[in-house]
Amino acid sequence: MFDAAPLPERATAYERIGTALNWLGDTWQDWPDLEAAARAVGLSPHHFQREFTRWAGVSPKQFQGAIAHGAAGDLLRQGASVLEASLETGLSGPARLHDLFIAHEGLTPGEAKSGGKGADLTLGRAPTPFGLGAWLIGPRGLVALGFIDDGAPARTGFEHQGRPQEEAFADLAARYPGASIRRDDTAAEKMAAAVFEAGEALPVCLYGTPFRRQVWRALLEIPPGETCTYGALAARIDAPKAARAVGAAVGANPISWFIPCHRALAADGRLHNYHWGVARKRAMLVYESAHTA
Repeated sequence: MFDAAPLPERATAYERIGTALNWLGDTWQDWPDLEAAARAVGLSPHHFQREFTRWAGVSPKQFQGAIAHGAAGDLLRQGASVLEASLETGLSGPARLHDLFIAHEGLTPGEAKSGGKGADLTLGRAPTPFGLGAWLIGPRGLVALGFIDDGAPARTGFEHQGRPQEEAFADLAARYPGASIRRDDTAAEKMAAAVFEAGEALPVCLYGTPFRRQVWRALLEIPPGETCTYGALAARIDAPKAARAVGAAVGANPISWFIPCHRALAADGRLHNYHWGVARKRAMLVYESAHTA
């Protein structure tokens, strides 16, 4: 069975794995070998194979094959028997983060529109598979999730474009100026372990205008491994002329990864304007593409 690494270890490994995800996303057509992939992240082939497999749930070769399968479609399926065989092993393992269920928020319409006014919220630091997370939690569930990138670019060369802890915390707190917020890393760690390790349901509390919450729910309807333009997302909510407003609502999404704003793209398909770094957005998309091929 897949030997999943502990969540803190996966969070730390993401600094290197994020580089690998982006590198493999750029080079899969050249079919680089394990040694080349390991060199790209500064590890020995043995160490890279082990760390990548424990983080992703599949080997680098299986991951590479899955990207190729999804991107090339029928062309690659013509005679790619080794690839197809590799895709049959491991891709439905316990590392599939989107086997999670996101429960409907338990807020009244008035509470949802209040922007968290008068709410008692908890802010803490806890690991995620995509690096350290800044978790903002309310009595009824997760209110916001961002990412912390203390010193990561200097160590790995991977341009997270994220935020140091103080800035990430301030970013989330500023979204709910009327709330009472206290620090509790233990509460954040408990939620992270429950969701990412135990696979428990994730209750969320979506504070925001009705329009924004409508857009955020529409994001949940985009299947893992797929993307959607802002214009198409606007059409999904019967507001085809409101692509710009939809884009603003996507950008204001408070709960990264679980409400998948990383699946929303510009009209020309470009990856841009992801609040927690374009490199992280691309890593998420490449990960999902491999695990849904």
